[in-house]
Amino acid sequence: MGEIKKQWPVQDAKARFSELLNACLTSGPQTISRRGKPEAVMVALEQWQRISGQPTGLKQLLLEDTRRFSLDLPQRGQGLHRSFEDE
Repeated sequence: MGEIKKQWPVQDAKARFSELLNACLTSGPQTISRRGKPEAVMVALEQWQRISGQPTGLKQLLLEDTRRFSLDLPQRGQGLHRSFEDE
């Protein structure tokens, strides 16, 4: 994982959020501090997904809980049956 490049006091992070976001995307994780104490780290989404184990790409698509197609199946016992007696 990349090295944390800069510490941002919370006031600067709020006032210069766009710059903080750009730094995160181009230079790696950025620390946000409150009263001189590191409190949070901002990382790019792709890096967060990788370190948190969240699925991406095809794996994410396969795990989604959405219907991709509709398949009409008859109710059990309502389908066509082939009788051996008819032969």
